Amino acid sequence: MNIPYSIFETDFKVRPDDIDMFQHVHNSKYFDYVLAARYDQMERFYGMPMEEFMSQGYGWVVRTAYVDYKRALTMSDEFTVRTGIESFADKGCRVQFEIINKKTKKVCCDGWFDYTLIDTKTGRGVKVSEEMVARYTI
Repeated sequence: MNIPYSIFETDFKVRPDDIDMFQHVHNSKYFDYVLAARYDQMERFYGMPMEEFMSQGYGWVVRTAYVDYKRALTMSDEFTVRTGIESFADKGCRVQFEIINKKTKKVCCDGWFDYTLIDTKTGRGVKVSEEMVARYTI
């Protein structure tokens, strides 16, 4: 990934309930993996977890998601989700990601998510503050 911000990693293992009828991870689970990794990384690396946003009356929602599937994950595979902010917009940011099979070291899928910052009371998009950008620019 070519992004100007830090890239962080979170490791997971495929669970039985992630598997579909074709005996590989269902495509929707890859979205879950990225969202779980970002939740983890917000706390561990940025020092501003989702709970802090929520206590201030904010939340992040996915506006657009793009995933390019390359190789399937299967039962018990261990994998790493690498994510990093690509850019900030007035009311959100774009986060790029890769999911890599730990055994083969190959990319299973990659892509990006556009997140919008919302006011949790109104559900409307709000401007990302300079403090938020500063805390996430590491």
